[in-house]
Amino acid sequence: RTPGLARHRRSVYRSRPVTPPQPRMIYYRAFALAAFVARPCTAAADGESAALSKNPIRKVVTMLQAMQKRVEQEGEKEEELYDKFMCFCKTGGGELSASISSAEAKVPAVSSDIEAAESKLAQTKEDLKTAQA
Repeated sequence: RTPGLARHRRSVYRSRPVTPPQPRMIYYRAFALAAFVARPCTAAADGESAALSKNPIRKVVTMLQAMQKRVEQEGEKEEELYDKFMCFCKTGGGELSASISSAEAKVPAVSSDIEAAESKLAQTKEDLKTAQA
């Protein structure tokens, strides 16, 4: 390589604005690559089809497709769990406040029942002492 050519290449690269690839363009490139790799070879014989099945690029594409299916299934499960959780959050708060208010309403009744049971116990102990004497 000559120094002039390298300098020319650097100046050409510097003069172009550097823009990151657009997500849609990346998607199209990946789709085109997958379509090219996954296209059926109509003229392939049995030996050639066996060679194609051992193609490392094909293995990677197959693995990526399996990962995509798995991620989509996990996403559906997570979405279902999220919906259940949001439903619980909406209805669970009302149920919880209702149970708290009913428990607070029971507190005076239970305390009066306890006092009545204690007085009955004291009366029964006195009756037992008088009966034993």
